[in-house]
Amino acid sequence: MIDNDKRFDLTRRPKRQSLLLRPITWLVSFPYLWLHRAKMNRSGVPSDLKPPYLLLCNHNSATDFRVMTKAVFPFRANYVVAIDGFIGFEWLLRAVGCFGTRKFSRNLAVVKNMFHIRNNGDIIILYPEARYSLCGTQAVLPDSLGKIIKRLNIPVVTLMMHGHHINSPFWNKGDRFVRPLKSELNLLFTAKEASELSVQEINKTLAETIVYDDFAWQKENKIKIRKRTRAEGLHKVLYQCPACLVEYQMNSYKSTLQCGACGKAWEMTALGELVAKNGETEFSHIPDWYEWERANVRREVENGTYSFESTVKVWSLPNTKGFIKFPELGHLTHNMNGFTLTGVSKSGPFTNDWPVRALYSCHIEYNYKGAGDCVDLNTNDDTLYLFPQRTDFSVTKISLATEELYTLEAKKS
Repeated sequence: MIDNDKRFDLTRRPKRQSLLLRPITWLVSFPYLWLHRAKMNRSGVPSDLKPPYLLLCNHNSATDFRVMTKAVFPFRANYVVAIDGFIGFEWLLRAVGCFGTRKFSRNLAVVKNMFHIRNNGDIIILYPEARYSLCGTQAVLPDSLGKIIKRLNIPVVTLMMHGHHINSPFWNKGDRFVRPLKSELNLLFTAKEASELSVQEINKTLAETIVYDDFAWQKENKIKIRKRTRAEGLHKVLYQCPACLVEYQMNSYKSTLQCGACGKAWEMTALGELVAKNGETEFSHIPDWYEWERANVRREVENGTYSFESTVKVWSLPNTKGFIKFPELGHLTHNMNGFTLTGVSKSGPFTNDWPVRALYSCHIEYNYKGAGDCVDLNTNDDTLYLFPQRTDFSVTKISLATEELYTLEAKKS
C-alpha cells in the first residue's frame, strides 16, 4: 500500500441483481442489438439449461455487455468488473450485480465471490481475457481458470461474439454500425465433466475453444467498413515496420498506415485487409503483423536483451472516488526480472516490484483519458496507471513482452 487512502472493498459480497433495475439493462441493450441486427445461435446449449452456471465471454468492446445481457435473459447474473468501471457509479453497478477486481492480480476475494454467486443459484459472468482484444484475436488465458472451473462444479457455457472488434476496435473506439453482429452460445462442460476432468484438460479445452479472429470473420462475411478514418489508431498495435524493421515510427491517417522511417505505406481496405501502396505487401492480415511483432519480442526475451525504462506520470486508483495524480514523476523499468516502479507519493518514497512470475499479462490503454498511452499495474489494494514520458516506446510491446517473459519463466519451471 503506497498511501493510507480508503481501499476498494474486494471482499464485499455481490448483491443479487435488483429486480427493479434489470429492465433498465434490457432497455440499454436490446434496442442497440436491434439496430445492429444482432443474431445469436443458441443451438449449442440445452433448452432446459438453468442457473447456476459459469458464462465465459470473449472480449472486444462495450458491445459485449449488451450481447451478454441478451444471452442470459431472463435470468439473474453477477459480473466481474475491473475497479475503473466503478468510478462514480459504484452503488449502481453493485445494484445491477457487479463485483470488483483488479486486473491481472492474484485476488482470492473474486474466487470466493464466485462461489457465493453459485450458492445463490445465479449466473457468473466472466471475461477471462481480462481486457479488450488488441487486434480482434484471442488473448492469453490465466492458468488458474481451470482450477476455478473444477471447484465450482457447475456447467460452463461459452459466449463467442463476432464483429465487435471491427465495429469498435480498441485502437479507434466508436460505432461503425457493423451489421449483422453474430454470436453463439455453447455448453462447454457439464457440471459432471467440470468436476471429473483434470485442471490441465480443462485449460487445454479452454485454449482450443476461446479462439476467434474478427478480421477473418469480416472478410468471410464480406462486411465493409466504409468509414474514411478506419485505419486511424492502428499504428498503436502495429508499431514496428516490416519493411525496414524500425520500431515506434508507424503512423496512421484516415485509411493509411505509414512508416515514418522508410516511408512505406499500406492502405486498409473496406474489408479490413492491408495492401502496400508500393512494393510487397508483407502482411495483408492485421493479426499476422501483430503475431510477427510478438515473435520479434520473443527473440529479445529468449536472448535476454529485452529492456525498457522511462520516467512516468503516476495515477493511483485506490477506490472508486477517482484518480490520485502524483505530483512527481516516477521511474518504471521492465526487463528480464519484471516490472519495478519507484516514485514519491504524499506518504513519501516508495518502490513496487512485479516479478515475472506475478504477471502472465498486463493491461494497457491507448491515450487514456487524453493523457497518453499507459500501462496499468495492480496490487491487491491499488491500481497504478503509468504514463511513460518517452516518445520512442509502445505499450503494445510492453504487453507482449510481459506475456513472453511469463511464458519463458513457466518453461523454465
